[in-house]
Amino acid sequence: MRPRLFPSPRSAPLSVLLPAVLSLGVGAAGAGADSVVLTGGVVHPVSGPPIEPGALWMEEGILRAVGTPAEVAALVSADAEVIDVTGKHVWPGMVDALGFHGLTEVGSVPGTVDLDEAGEMNPNVRAEIAINVSSSHFPVTRANGVLLAAVLPRGGLVSGTAAAIALDGWSVEELVRRSPVGLVAHWPSMREKTGAGAGAAEEKGERPAWEARVARLDEMVEEGRVYYRARTPVESKPPPRAVDVRWESLAPVVSGDVPVWIHASSLAQIRAALDWTERHGLRMVLVDGNHKRSGDAWRCAGELAARDVPVILHTTRLPARRHEPYDTPFTSPGRLHAAGVSIAFASWSSAHARDLPQEAARAAAFGLPREAAIRALTLGAAEILGIDDRYGSLEPGKSATVLVTDGDLLEVRMHVERAWLDGRELDLESRHTRLWKEWSRRPMLEASRPED
Repeated sequence: MRPRLFPSPRSAPLSVLLPAVLSLGVGAAGAGADSVVLTGGVVHPVSGPPIEPGALWMEEGILRAVGTPAEVAALVSADAEVIDVTGKHVWPGMVDALGFHGLTEVGSVPGTVDLDEAGEMNPNVRAEIAINVSSSHFPVTRANGVLLAAVLPRGGLVSGTAAAIALDGWSVEELVRRSPVGLVAHWPSMREKTGAGAGAAEEKGERPAWEARVARLDEMVEEGRVYYRARTPVESKPPPRAVDVRWESLAPVVSGDVPVWIHASSLAQIRAALDWTERHGLRMVLVDGNHKRSGDAWRCAGELAARDVPVILHTTRLPARRHEPYDTPFTSPGRLHAAGVSIAFASWSSAHARDLPQEAARAAAFGLPREAAIRALTLGAAEILGIDDRYGSLEPGKSATVLVTDGDLLEVRMHVERAWLDGRELDLESRHTRLWKEWSRRPMLEASRPED
């Protein structure tokens, strides 16, 4: 564990933290200034076809040139370090579209889990404020090529706002790349009660429980909109209402700058959420299903595409219903892509975020085109997070966030050999590599030694 160089974000005043966290460029403060050329390998820009052989030049944390070795060599400054990556593959750093990075360390130890707040309506909760920047999961995840992630709060009807972070840094301010990226909400269950008590609410003239909860969402949006109008200066006059942190967090949502990330599983929930966001004029990102079971996004793929609603997916889970085929979670990404829906993959984890490439690999094995799977791991996820102007693809002018691997990104046997984040090369050592080295040196009986 690395020592903290800054006070814990929990103890720092919110007024001090927020300006730094909201700055979109703050995460690049530690960008490397070295000039490096990677040449000879297969370069995968993602935004275009692979270049073989290819090369790229990064300087001061920015990609200066991407192309063939000859094209890049003609532009490179004389003092650049040239690294031969012949036989290797060069990719943009992967992006985890939904995780709990730094919010949970050991699930069975409550003191290391900080995922949610008490109460149902918490639009002002900010996930990044609770991040443990010294989490041992960060280096393990980086070692397999996942360099950026969306960190979400959890719990209640409205959990708070998510943030896009880099998985390396000494403070929350260094980690954050964009905040907020979305207001996280959980659509209430719309299942009808059965057995004793079923229909009691209707008999009393009351609305069903799920409608009452949706009404609370309606009230939240309307109050947020009223506050937004009251805080908007008119004719150079100061706003007539003082700052309220709870409602201030809704301003970018009701203005349309930030979408609502809605967790919904069933077809009825998804359609109700689509209608709700359309009625309020809000942007929406659908988080399909949960970490245990898949959702019904594939059942309404055409509707999602027509409304330009991106979907965040997780393939390592069970079908939503017992009668559904076992491969429903694996085929869902391909069905959504075929309908024209933008997709991204998520780990729904902190400890297992290193397995993110296998999420896409499973989908590729069950119908999702390989190029689309790679895009969903990189540029597609960056677009949903609103950081695609800097991350997700290898293009001149973008961040030098780069991976060098010994094989295909979707291959389980792939190893990340080198990685750069904003032009700064990362140390890929982790708890896993240290344990491997330690146990590789253990004494062995002669009969147990592998043959030469």
